Amino acid sequence: MEKRESFKSRLGFLLVSAGCAIGIGNVWKFPYVAGQMGGGVFVLFYLLFLAIIGVPTLTMEFSIGRASRSGAVESYRKLEKAGHKWHIHGWFGVVGSVLLMMYYTTVSGWMLGYFVKFITGGFNFEADGAENTIKSVSDAFSGMLASPLEMTLLMGITVILGVVVCSFSLQKGLERVSKIMMTGLLALILILAINSLTLDGALEGLKFYLLPDFGRAMEVGILNVITAAMKQAFFTLSIGMACMEIFGSYMSRDTTIGGEAVKICLLDTFVAISSGLIIFPACYAFGIQPDAGPSLIFITLPNVFVSMPFGMLWGSLFFLFMTFASFSTVIAVFQNIIAALEEAFGLSKRLTVAIFGISIFILSLPCVLGFNILSGATLFGMNILDIEDFIVSGILLPGGALVYLLFCVTKWGWGFDNYIEECNTGRGLKLSRKLKPYFQFVLPVLILVILVLGFVPQ
Repeated sequence: MEKRESFKSRLGFLLVSAGCAIGIGNVWKFPYVAGQMGGGVFVLFYLLFLAIIGVPTLTMEFSIGRASRSGAVESYRKLEKAGHKWHIHGWFGVVGSVLLMMYYTTVSGWMLGYFVKFITGGFNFEADGAENTIKSVSDAFSGMLASPLEMTLLMGITVILGVVVCSFSLQKGLERVSKIMMTGLLALILILAINSLTLDGALEGLKFYLLPDFGRAMEVGILNVITAAMKQAFFTLSIGMACMEIFGSYMSRDTTIGGEAVKICLLDTFVAISSGLIIFPACYAFGIQPDAGPSLIFITLPNVFVSMPFGMLWGSLFFLFMTFASFSTVIAVFQNIIAALEEAFGLSKRLTVAIFGISIFILSLPCVLGFNILSGATLFGMNILDIEDFIVSGILLPGGALVYLLFCVTKWGWGFDNYIEECNTGRGLKLSRKLKPYFQFVLPVLILVILVLGFVPQ
């Protein structure tokens, strides 16, 4: 039997897993949702739900992976009781990961495109007045979306780079590249945050962001704030589609899973919170509303960069940071899909990577074209990207997490005793067996609530 690949170091496991969790949800969605939901109170509830929902659920994916030493489908086959069909969910995880990449590669391409525009001076950094410069930023995003050629090129570069990284061994490909990108990402966060915090007016942005103001939360609607925080805390960790389970299968048994899950959540949270430290002080310093929504990153914030001294530099660094954050997720999910297909069909890695690379490029084209040639293709007012995102974020992630949870804590699945023994194997933080009632009766309800809320417009 071929020996299972493993990470070269514990740091590699932590950075790769954190890289999968850290993505557009942290650096794009978290800041604009925090802005829309009134700032500090949203952040407070986000941290609470991350602790009581995110960490426990993450330990379950990791435990299944480490105990089985297998990918999405085979992990269930090895751990389920004879005659049971839990492994069918493994295929839903693979399909969900593919669906995620069908639009995530497009958005990752946007980040790369903006980085190139900033570093090459594509935003008209000329001395002919701020108005022309700002207009060039405002036109850039709509112009990019309207060009099927530019969009396809950016998406294609993302796919090619992703499959090239995953064509190498785990240690020489995913682990090595993730270490470089995550180190660069963390360094860029500190540089950008320090720059934003030194701007005139930054203090007001910090107050809005970090000081809970329940009066402002009541204006938004406290239930809306709590709902948004619960959704964000859950989705930020990419739980429910075996994206984390695969990294558990490469994990050493020297350390407890609970301790590693906490560290990954802390890294993920650090990036999300730090993204806000970059954005909110800058917005207040230049008199821009922080509740601009999805356009915050691609229209509002670039206008801030081009208005500040050395804006070309700061804009380039910011979108390099965004590119690292999104691409770290791309290569991690690619690895999940490729490993699952290798195991399921017994194909060589080289052939699996080639088939997957061509397939994901073709499958990503509808999202690319949904902003131009296929812009009229909508369902319930949603374009192709929104439809794909709804299926993944609203259904497959919470639904999948609920399946993983039930598999780990019920007698019909793997069982709580097996799960907690695997979770607590090694040195480090151990979960108490007294949490069993919470895991069996409270946590399923909370995840079910998130699943239902996925159908409620935010």
